[in-house]
Amino acid sequence: MTVKKLHFIPLLLAFIFSFNLLSAHEGMWLPHLLKQLEGDMQAMGMKMSAEDIYSVNSGSLKDAILHFGGGCTGSIISSSGLVLTNHHCGYGYIQSHSSIENNYLRDGFWAKTKDQELTNPGLFVTIIRRIEDVTEYALVGVHSGLSEGKRQSLIDQNLNAYKARIKVKSDEAVLFRPIYYGNQYIMIVTLTYTDIRLVGTPPESIGKFGSDTDNWMWPRHTGDFSLFRIYAGPDNRPAAYSTDNKPYQPVHYLPVSLDGVEEGDFTLVFGFPGSTQEYIPASGISMNKDAINPPRIAIRDTALQILNKGMRAAEKVRLQYASKYARVANYWKKWIGQNQGLERTNAVWKKILEQKEFRDNVHGDPQYEDILPRLDSLYGVLTPYMKASQYYGEVVQRNIEIFALARYMSTLIHRYLENGDEGFMAYRDRLIPAVNGFFKDYQVDLDRQVFAALMRMYAVEGDPELTSVELIQQFSSGQAAYRTDALFAQTLLTDQDGLIRLLEGSPEAAVHAFAQDSLVIWYDALSRTYGEKVAGPLSKIQDEIDAGMRLYMAALMDVTKGKKFYPDANSTLRVTYGKVEGYPMNDTTRYDYITWLDGVMEKYVPGDYEFDVPERLRQLYASKDYGPYGENGKMPVCFIGSNHTTGGNSGSPTIDAEGNLIGLNFDRVWEGTMSDLYFDPTICRNIMVDARYILFIIDKYAEASTIVNEMTLVHPKRN
Repeated sequence: MTVKKLHFIPLLLAFIFSFNLLSAHEGMWLPHLLKQLEGDMQAMGMKMSAEDIYSVNSGSLKDAILHFGGGCTGSIISSSGLVLTNHHCGYGYIQSHSSIENNYLRDGFWAKTKDQELTNPGLFVTIIRRIEDVTEYALVGVHSGLSEGKRQSLIDQNLNAYKARIKVKSDEAVLFRPIYYGNQYIMIVTLTYTDIRLVGTPPESIGKFGSDTDNWMWPRHTGDFSLFRIYAGPDNRPAAYSTDNKPYQPVHYLPVSLDGVEEGDFTLVFGFPGSTQEYIPASGISMNKDAINPPRIAIRDTALQILNKGMRAAEKVRLQYASKYARVANYWKKWIGQNQGLERTNAVWKKILEQKEFRDNVHGDPQYEDILPRLDSLYGVLTPYMKASQYYGEVVQRNIEIFALARYMSTLIHRYLENGDEGFMAYRDRLIPAVNGFFKDYQVDLDRQVFAALMRMYAVEGDPELTSVELIQQFSSGQAAYRTDALFAQTLLTDQDGLIRLLEGSPEAAVHAFAQDSLVIWYDALSRTYGEKVAGPLSKIQDEIDAGMRLYMAALMDVTKGKKFYPDANSTLRVTYGKVEGYPMNDTTRYDYITWLDGVMEKYVPGDYEFDVPERLRQLYASKDYGPYGENGKMPVCFIGSNHTTGGNSGSPTIDAEGNLIGLNFDRVWEGTMSDLYFDPTICRNIMVDARYILFIIDKYAEASTIVNEMTLVHPKRN
């Protein structure tokens, strides 16, 4: 780890400087519109053309990028459909293959031959065939006098009519997505493959090194990668799993650079960022910082402390809850950093200054002048409902596990009441596998503790005007633990065998039993109260805000001349470009752009689940046996850059100026997570695994050279 000292910069000068830089590297751009940015990207060092990145008529970078499992990104890195993504993106599938006897999470897994690769039911990858602007078709007949509901209904009719006219192959899907708050619409044609097999994963001690302590932090030393393979039918098209399927042959795949990175190198990150709100006003940022983040941080903090204690006490529990804990902790820590970043950079103040410029530009224009005051007023009204929704969502929908079963049984009751035995049986057949899967990784005693703690928080800290009266009465006193024990003692939901017997028996008897179940009754009561007191008003206000934001976005694009506007992320394919550069921790300390294997050894704590290091890796370090992947006797591990990324960019390839893979995006620096709301290039950094470390782990550590041999390794900097 290299730490550099900075010269003191007066606060005001630093603020002005950073404010003027806000557009640098910012944006998640639709790849089919990159022609307008080609000059800017080439000025930063890119040697490709926009056509090299996105083309419909010939192979391009976009053909090597895929949506992995619907929530992450992956890239194709060989002519045989080899897919590279993050370890944490494949984590649930790796866990599903793991047991006490074959613990692939702990030990890693490497298929030295294709017949050793493991199938993953439910996993899919989606490849983009083409993207088109369909705004002129979507907005036919749309006018400002329509309600939000009628407006959307008309747009849906227009797009369905357009979809019926276009030609696509039978296995291709057509999706429509709004951008710029519904001012424009795009059409995306996709191809989805479902026979995806696990090829390789390092052990957690490499793929998750640093675990929760290092999550969202820099310096980082995590080999966060895993490998899968796409299999296709005989025509190279999607096909259900079959031993006769063959490895997918891509239109394009990414060569892998062995030359590494230097500060200032151009970086392009390609992927499927999930969601951002870059254009909301200062009042919206304040709502996120002061009303939304604090309750969900506090609730998850409480749940995580209970889970952590249970996981540390028993290896079986740790294995069962590893993926769950990571999922809960990931966003808990992110929200903490997001708030710190917003505070550190004075993001609300900066947004107010930007809005002043907008107000000056529209002063006297009746069409636009009252947009911001109205939005500010609406966000004020929305705030208590959004805060209440966090309590309901985090307590009832996410962190108390048994409520998931209660939700299933409540749905089953409604299906029976609506459609009788037929409705019951149809849902029951889908439900039984879900129930069995639930109990595979469930500890009732742990969940009981979480239930008592979170229900008490909900009762004590939630808004009494927007919360169940019964909840407040029964859980706000010191009787929360007693009340929890009573509910769990009365419920049927903790008995797996009993549940399955009920589900396989008489529909009438099952519905009668579930309708009287203590936890189903509580789930229904909490959900009913939320629907009546929170969800309805929240939806109505949100519709008004959406309409206001659509007008505000149109106004921004109208009156702000000369500025290019990128659409907020919405899980569609995007390109973000930046450069390799270090990270200013504070006014006096700057971290270097790269980390080394030396740092792994400095953090090494024998036997610790976060910082243990495999013996094989320690041996390679001691002998400096890095093969062709080291640099001047050292082994690079991770590097950072100024690419604008968010959730969904996990697993995104980092691509150099010539189109080669140089790294694998997996995280952001902690305070830089504010970039979901406000991008500030002074602190927003994305974190990537160096491609050389990935190759080193596969080749030297795992001795799985057959996997490396199918890649194309290049030396672009030698040219």
